[in-house]
Amino acid sequence: MKTSEKICGMGHSMKRKEDPRFIRGKGNYVDDIQLPGMLYMDIVRSPYAHAKIKKIDTSAALKIPGVLAVIDGPTLEKYKLHWMPTISGDTQMVLPIDEVMYQAQEVCAVIATERYIAADGADAVEVEYQPLPVMVDPMKSIAPGAPVLRKDKKGKLDNIAFHWEAGDRADTDSALAASDVVASQFVYVPRIHVASMETCGCVADFNSAEGKLTVYMTTQAPHVVRTVFALVAGHVGLSEERIRIVSPDIGGGFGGKVPVYPGYVIAVAASVVIGKPVKWIEDRMENLQADSFARDYHMKVELGARKDGTMTALRIKTIADHGYTNASANPMKYPAGLFSICTGSYDLKHAFCEVDAVYTHKPPGGVAYRCSFRVTEAVHAIERVVDVLAQKLKMDPAALRLKNFIPPERFPYKSVLGWEYDSGNYPAALKKAMDIIGYEALRKEQREKRARGELMGIGICSFTEIVGAGPSKDFDILGLKMFDSAEIRVHPTGKALARFGTKSQGQGHETTYAQIVAEELGIPASDIQVEEGDTDTAPYGLGTYASRSTPTSGAAAALAARKIRAKAKTIAAHLLECSEVDLDWEPGKFFVKGVPQKSKTIQECAFAAYTNMPQGMEPGMEATHYYDPPNLTFPFGSYICVVDIDRGTGEVKVRRFVAVDDCGNIINPMIVDGQIHGGLAQGVGPALYEEIGYDEDGNVFGGSFLDYYVPTALECPNWETAKTVTPSPHHPLGAKGVGESATVGAPPAIVNAVVDALSHLGVTHIDIPITPEKVWQLLKQKGAAE
Repeated sequence: MKTSEKICGMGHSMKRKEDPRFIRGKGNYVDDIQLPGMLYMDIVRSPYAHAKIKKIDTSAALKIPGVLAVIDGPTLEKYKLHWMPTISGDTQMVLPIDEVMYQAQEVCAVIATERYIAADGADAVEVEYQPLPVMVDPMKSIAPGAPVLRKDKKGKLDNIAFHWEAGDRADTDSALAASDVVASQFVYVPRIHVASMETCGCVADFNSAEGKLTVYMTTQAPHVVRTVFALVAGHVGLSEERIRIVSPDIGGGFGGKVPVYPGYVIAVAASVVIGKPVKWIEDRMENLQADSFARDYHMKVELGARKDGTMTALRIKTIADHGYTNASANPMKYPAGLFSICTGSYDLKHAFCEVDAVYTHKPPGGVAYRCSFRVTEAVHAIERVVDVLAQKLKMDPAALRLKNFIPPERFPYKSVLGWEYDSGNYPAALKKAMDIIGYEALRKEQREKRARGELMGIGICSFTEIVGAGPSKDFDILGLKMFDSAEIRVHPTGKALARFGTKSQGQGHETTYAQIVAEELGIPASDIQVEEGDTDTAPYGLGTYASRSTPTSGAAAALAARKIRAKAKTIAAHLLECSEVDLDWEPGKFFVKGVPQKSKTIQECAFAAYTNMPQGMEPGMEATHYYDPPNLTFPFGSYICVVDIDRGTGEVKVRRFVAVDDCGNIINPMIVDGQIHGGLAQGVGPALYEEIGYDEDGNVFGGSFLDYYVPTALECPNWETAKTVTPSPHHPLGAKGVGESATVGAPPAIVNAVVDALSHLGVTHIDIPITPEKVWQLLKQKGAAE
């Protein structure tokens, strides 16, 4: 590689391999926004994972008619906007001053009157780079003598972003040493991407007359983003009351639309400086190559047991590759998220886990991709090593699980790593899954096929999720406690408006929230308008991710509605000229005990709240509730997967998949099933297809849909779903949340099935994704390939 290279518009030369100009997310509602005088922004990105920027020549770009400005790091530095905080409390470049730290990092932005003119301007920008040594292997990054990557951090002597641990190290070491059997396995959960239907983007509109900024953007957490913007730009006059964030319908989020990306900040800066609205919509390759990533956990997992299969102790050591900055959206008290749920569904007396987060020359990592803060990695670790232990003990994996489950009578259960599980019945879920799939008959079929040389596997995953972040005593993001909110207004005619601090990305909030309010007040769901995503109207909330909508905002809705119902009861007593204690309630009306014909509907009470309220009562019928949960909720499930493997190609075919979930009381069964079906499909992806990788120079592979494979309906079986119900004892509705359970539970079930199919050949583990090439090479090594 040359020591100095001049690159012209490298970002777009990469993009055009896929499309003449752009591959944007389908259904991008933000991109549909058109404002008078709106300008367009495109971004020049680095072709290098690590390089010194020697010169940025914008002269050719600025000569293009319609190109109005080029914004680079030094431009933002004048306003002290070239760095910003990440949601995890680290810092991140908006635009670099002298060095780029990962391939596809933003280098400068071009503002123009038309989208394609902006693209032409980006192509015309010439950047001269001095390539520098690259560090993409986290093991090398923490090796003694490794160069320090974050030179911007004064006094930083290593590449550790943080160290976190839970449990008793010495106690666990002793328990493992005393175990009859120890199953040990290195498990890698690779870097993947959310690959949502819609890419990220925004329209930033600064009104200089009012001094107010409105940003329409693809975000899952509008209020948090507004606060981050105020922290970044408050010193230039953009204080929080002057910022409005609007998140319209967005096509999928899954955690990838929680962070604040540099493109957002640059667009805001451009609008403030130029005085016109600025639109930025990333294309698909930018989305895959530069946005925050999930997973990238290297785990050494050790599980001890007695000879009879009783589990004794668990120890996990993890190296987490966070890229060049820690940009994950984890609670501040739990920098590795909720990884300490890694003891799973098992009654373990001794456990210790630790995580070292490492800086490398990769894009920022750590997004909780459709899981609650690293629960996917925790479940993968425990469910893989349980199968390794079963294989070592020559025990049936179902029998081993049933032997070690937390008994139902032990709930609420205090885990050895500190969590208090609210409720559960794990044996019931697994037995139900085994009955549905015909477990014993499948084992018999497997033995017969194995005798004929056919490869069939049966995999189990019995997981415990932890969702509903979170109790303010433990959970915050940048100091913001992770409560959530609901505001309900009942109009004089009995119709209602309900506003929430969350933001739907397709989960059906409009239906679920309306049903909760309808159930509590008796107002038809069709008469309830649900609004989210606008910081000028919604009560402050921490947003939608980590399956927290129903556990937090759903609870807030129920409690706000109960405040309204209590007021309506007082009004009904006034109208009926009786005491409140003489009234009974059925959904939709109050009636006098023993005289059901003497009643007042909720609609009549609402009208009276504005026209005939009791003397001294505050008029109106509305309530707001901020819900601070006393504990998280712990949904769980048992999944069983059946696979067939082709000896000639190594292809894994998922033949059957039974998913038994328990999410407590269910608000809307159809929405729950839809969430589970979608989550299962998103679990197939990382198990068999999806991976973002890098060569030693930091060049990404998996950076486009040409080589980043996402599953379609053709790769998915006919999902077979069922439920058990153990309500959460502390939640106002007994609900737990379900949006991410399937994505958490599906990959280990699939991996366990594949390993089970090959176990008689001596295979004990395969890292995901389990591609046909990996399987065929294994078969070839074992002399079993055709």
